[in-house]
Amino acid sequence: MRNRLIFSSLLLFTVAILIQSCQNEDSINYKRYYVNGKGIYEKNCQNCHGVDGKGLGTLYPPLTDSTFLLTNKKKLACIIRNGQSGQIKINNIVYQGQMPGNNTLAEIDIAQVIVYISNSFGNKQGHYDQAEVTKDLEYCK
Repeated sequence: MRNRLIFSSLLLFTVAILIQSCQNEDSINYKRYYVNGKGIYEKNCQNCHGVDGKGLGTLYPPLTDSTFLLTNKKKLACIIRNGQSGQIKINNIVYQGQMPGNNTLAEIDIAQVIVYISNSFGNKQGHYDQAEVTKDLEYCK
């Protein structure tokens, strides 16, 4: 009886592990982009936008506003690559600083940092891949 209970427990545990380890390719890509994007964010963006994405007063805008990120998602690649100047309004606060562009980041890096910022700091916007970045960069002004 005891051996049967142990065997049943091990079998159940093994099945649970197998089910847990079965992830689809989209899920794996999303996680890979997110983790890599976090490192890119920490290296290139965190100094201004902060560890928590809340920005710095009226000097640097927050990345915690999912409405702004969602409405401007197709522009994010251009902003990261070419920078941002002029006035933007987030949460009824006007930001007029200038964000320098980062033309050394590869398109895959831009996609990964977008996945990170658009799924962190209270945002939940899903995956964004390199092909979308390539397409969006064609329309930069």
